[in-house]
Order: sequence, then structure tokens, then C-alpha cells
Amino acid sequence: MLKPFHLGPHLISTPVALAPMAGVTDRPFRQLCRGWGAGHVVSEMVASDTRLWKSRKSASRLDYHGEPEPRTVQIVGYDAQMMADAARACIDHGAQIVDINMGCPAKKVCNRLAGSALMQDESLVAEILAAVVNAVDVPVTLKTRTGWNPENRNGVRIARIAEDAGIQMLVMHGRTRADKYMGSAEYDTIAAVKQSVRIPVLANGDIDSPEKAQMVLVRTGCDGIMVGRGAHGRPWIFRDIIHFLRTHEHLPPPSFSETASIIQGHLEDLYEFYGDLQGLRFARKHFGWYVEHLPGGAAVSRRFNSLESPAMQLAFVRDSFGQLIEGEVRAA
Repeated sequence: MLKPFHLGPHLISTPVALAPMAGVTDRPFRQLCRGWGAGHVVSEMVASDTRLWKSRKSASRLDYHGEPEPRTVQIVGYDAQMMADAARACIDHGAQIVDINMGCPAKKVCNRLAGSALMQDESLVAEILAAVVNAVDVPVTLKTRTGWNPENRNGVRIARIAEDAGIQMLVMHGRTRADKYMGSAEYDTIAAVKQSVRIPVLANGDIDSPEKAQMVLVRTGCDGIMVGRGAHGRPWIFRDIIHFLRTHEHLPPPSFSETASIIQGHLEDLYEFYGDLQGLRFARKHFGWYVEHLPGGAAVSRRFNSLESPAMQLAFVRDSFGQLIEGEVRAA
């Protein structure tokens, strides 16, 4: 069910991808998910106005140091020339694939007619996509939704516009902009998109288990899947999905000892990447996701959030998981 394909010179050997998520898919998390099998990862979106790139936030989002190829960066905006300029600037920063955001439902993005709001203006979509494709000599991909609202599901028309413009891969999220992240994703529109174009299509939306991944692939006929929120606190979901699709068997979840090691390594990477102060803040978010399904996870997360140094956070991980590991050993 997972057939390799090329994006320009780059082979996507395992099309189980990590979705770009603002405030989540920074370099430490991208590298972590790659290590667990993600065959394609995309950076957090950066604004097309390069004058804003001097901020610390933008600098971290444009940091691909040490990442394996291909390095993919996502840009968001509403002006064709500005988007083209941003794409060229991303290449100068080391990107090898440019992804266009036409899926973000956030109000602050859509109010500027960017993100999924672009789907309201198909002529502007065509102008932006052509401008970016013609501006760079690397593959350009597009992440979008099924439509603006349930009454205007124009995902198939957008897909055809994208293919005609030279977009080399589509990612379709199974909701409209109006749905935001509410309700359940629908996959019939994604299946229709896949049937309407010849370029690779990845399905996205509510894929949080190996069984769901298989169902979505069968139902849509897509070339692969993209996992977003399903990877929060579970970077190993990529390994689990790939194994299940190939063998129809489940892998056991990581032990408490393995989970503690994963968390510690991730937190250390966050401190190194962001510095202690900002690293602490990102660590709190990720730790909450790691423990939310564990016994007493909410209380454990609250205690972790009160800690004010990397050393205290790391010691807390060792201590809290030490008790879980002891119980696991006794049960064995």
C-alpha cells in the first residue's frame, strides 16, 4: 500500500508523512519523527513577507541545520509576487522542496485571505501557484482542504488547478475551512481528488492509528498519508503505521523505560535548540502530550509545568517514570 514516488530528484520511499504544525514541527520534533519512520516531514509555516523573518520565531522555523534530505519548508501568504520571493528566499536558506499552505483555518491567517481562505478565489490560487512554481527550480507541493465550507467543496477544482500549475504533490485535509478541526474528517472528497489528478496525493485528517491509516488509504486510493495531531506525544506512530501496513500486525507500544528515554532525548534537544528559557516552554507542551494517556497524566503534567529549569524537568521525568518502570517490571 506504500509505493515510493519522486518529488523532483528526491525519492519519498515511505509516504507516511509528518504534517506541518505551527509551534510543533520544529527541527527537534521533525528529526525525532524521522527517526521513528516518517518518510517526509514539513517545517512549520513561515510568512511570505520576508521582512518578518528577522524575528527569533522565524529564525527557528528556517533552521534546517543537520537535517537529512529532502528539506521541505512551508510558506503562507496571499500575494503571488511575495510568495514567489519567499520561495526563492527559502531555497537560499537550504530548503529543497517548497510547500504552499492553503489549509490553515486559523482566523489570523484567513483574515488576510491566506491559508485555506485562498480557496474562495480560484483565480488567485492559480496565480499564486504558477508564480511560486516558476520562481524556483525545486519541487513545489500544496497542502489544502476539501473546500471553503460544506456547501463549497471545490477541492477537486483546486487540485486540477494545482496540477496544471506544475505542483508536484498534493496533501488533502478532509475538512473544509469552516470545519476547522471540529467533527470528523471526510474522505470521499479526497478520493475524488485522487481520481482527478495524476500527481501524488496524500490524505490527511484524523489519522491516529494504524487501522485508521489503512482505512484511509483503502477508501481514498491515495499514494500515502500525512499524520498531524496523531503524532502529538507519539512520534513512534509512524513506525507503528508502517509496520501494520506491511505485516497486518501490531507492534507493542514502547515500554515505560523506552518512553522515558524518548522524552528525555526530546527535551534535551529542545533546550539545545531554543535555549533554556524557551526550551522549558516547549518542553511543557510536549510533555503534556506524552503523558496525557498515562495513569494520572493530567496531574503529572501540572506538576511538570511548575518546574523552572531543565535539570528539574529532566529529574522529574526520571522520577515519575521510575515508579511506572518499577510497576512494569513487577508485572512482568
